[in-house]
Amino acid sequence: MQNATIKSLSADLAAKKLSSVEATRHFLIRIKALNQKYRCFITVDEDKSLAQARAADQLRAAGRAQPLTGVPVAQKDIFCAKGWLTTCGSRMLSNFVSPYDAHVVERLNAAGAVNIGKTNMDEFAMGSSSETSYYGPVTNPWDTQTVPGGSSGGSAAAVAARLAPAAIGTDTGGSIRQPAALTGIAGLKPTYGVVSRYGMIAFASSLDQGGPLARTAEDLALMLNVMAGHDARDSTSLERPPEDYTRELTRSLSGLRIGLPREFFARGVAPDVEKAVGEAVGQFRKLGCETVEVSLPNMGLSVPVYYVLAPAEASSNLARYDGVRYGYRAPEYADLPDMYKKTRAQGFGAEVKRRILIGTYVLSHGYYDAYYLRAQKLRRLIARDFSEAFGKCDVIMGPTSPTTAFRLGEKADDPVQMYLSDIYTIAVNLAGLPGMSIPCGFGNGGLPAGLQIIGNYFSEARMLNVAHQYQLVTDWHDRVPPGIDVD
Repeated sequence: MQNATIKSLSADLAAKKLSSVEATRHFLIRIKALNQKYRCFITVDEDKSLAQARAADQLRAAGRAQPLTGVPVAQKDIFCAKGWLTTCGSRMLSNFVSPYDAHVVERLNAAGAVNIGKTNMDEFAMGSSSETSYYGPVTNPWDTQTVPGGSSGGSAAAVAARLAPAAIGTDTGGSIRQPAALTGIAGLKPTYGVVSRYGMIAFASSLDQGGPLARTAEDLALMLNVMAGHDARDSTSLERPPEDYTRELTRSLSGLRIGLPREFFARGVAPDVEKAVGEAVGQFRKLGCETVEVSLPNMGLSVPVYYVLAPAEASSNLARYDGVRYGYRAPEYADLPDMYKKTRAQGFGAEVKRRILIGTYVLSHGYYDAYYLRAQKLRRLIARDFSEAFGKCDVIMGPTSPTTAFRLGEKADDPVQMYLSDIYTIAVNLAGLPGMSIPCGFGNGGLPAGLQIIGNYFSEARMLNVAHQYQLVTDWHDRVPPGIDVD
């Protein structure tokens, strides 16, 4: 059962080959047995999950089931879920039980999905390795001495280790796509505004976007059908007609124009990753696609632009954690200012503090024009580069990550090298475009490599079609990490 996709599990539930309670209990048993090894989950609540499963079985019995009804789904611990501990991987929220559901969680609940648990993550989504969590680092199921990527590393590792059929995550600079690549699964960041940010604990509001992680493109489409939708409580949520993201899965790829940015294949990408991506592009040519060279001349500026804008927004968003309203409060303090200082000093980890300091600096008097405004201007140039590239192609392809998974602790003392892990993904967030990663082979040491597919605004259905057609003729998405039992 643990190797079932959403589609196959949903079919088995519909055919009454098993119940949601049985499926949920199966995954809960696996989590209990393996979570200590991978540290994928922060919170598991068997009673709550089984109660949702029983309700899902009742919906199916009444003939009111949807594709996700009764399917266990892991939730990144950045999404508020009513009655669940919601920590964002931080000591600051280690005692916060959410009184309400995020919009995405509401939609999953309405679809009858079962919350199998809250997954581990980089603290406040700040990181590329899932090592900054207050609850300890997540490990990669392909090699537990390596990282799973971040910040949605817990969600990605849970799917890769077959502890959940699917999961939800967030992507601010690559935090769905990069861990998907490093753990050998699929992950999608939709167009900015397609998925509501209401109830998603904010890191950088103009960049954050929720999205699904699963093993197949078809499962991503089923997840996005539920997750996407307008929400009046989020001012950045887009009011668009509902879409069926599975509608183009069977479309032929003949004549599809694939843009290959010369900047994606310049110095910096590891040879084993470049080889895997090149072979994937070759497979697309066999499927009838054409390849054209395009250029994103300002892509090299995306990392410095991101690390001005994202920390600036983070310093503003995280100002609310002061020990007064909710969350952690320092146990001993002399007066109110002392409580603020000690609460924030004790409640935040080193990476969060680093980004708050950088953000406060670039927003301060005398530096705002020099850094923040200039970064915003460069952001527009990056978006313009993509617009010009899409005049020549339908989708853009390249590596998701410049390397396969690196070893735990390898980049912990070198923030710049850690930040460069997202060099191919950040520009997509800055432009607000949709992007996804699918497994395309293996690199040195038998570690997965990811192919990134970038589309124009609102082209998620076409991107999922491209990925699905590739997965019909390859089996990278079916590969299982060593030591993982499958049915």
